[in-house]
Amino acid sequence: MTGKITALDLASGELSEPTKAYFAKCEEKLGLVPNVLRAYAFDDKKLRAFTDMYNDLMLGESGLSKLEREMIAVAVSSINHCYYCLTAHGAAVRQLSGDPVLGEMMVMNFRAADLSPKQTAMLEFAVKLTEEPARIVEADRAALRQAGFNDRDIWDIASTAAFFNMSNRVAAAIDMRPNDEYHAMAR
Repeated sequence: MTGKITALDLASGELSEPTKAYFAKCEEKLGLVPNVLRAYAFDDKKLRAFTDMYNDLMLGESGLSKLEREMIAVAVSSINHCYYCLTAHGAAVRQLSGDPVLGEMMVMNFRAADLSPKQTAMLEFAVKLTEEPARIVEADRAALRQAGFNDRDIWDIASTAAFFNMSNRVAAAIDMRPNDEYHAMAR
């Protein structure tokens, strides 16, 4: 091993049939198998738990748009300097917004982007939850409600931020690298 833990190192055995089928579906829909999924492929149970949570948070029913959830992923990953998530989810912001500049600004500094007050409030909360979770108080939740979010939306903002904090830490721990394809997407 070269110091970097790769997906192939973790999934050194043969992939299970359900994982092969899931990866084939990824290839068909995305044109690639995200390296984060390959990293979890060593354990079907962990892969399923990760993908179930991801799909629920990022693609499931929510008062937050898919773009807003991707913006949270990028803002949190920017604070954590997660190369994998900044590359992959920066591409998603570019694709969902149709605006390559927004995607780049989100990666570098969301505060410089032309965001609505509601989006800014959402991202400031996600960042505070990332940097200082013990300092979240009722006034922070009240600010989100004043911006137009309900309690379910606040749950979704917090859950998305928490998921990406966990994912960023795993990515850092194993030196997870993004697929090269993400760099060219939606430019």
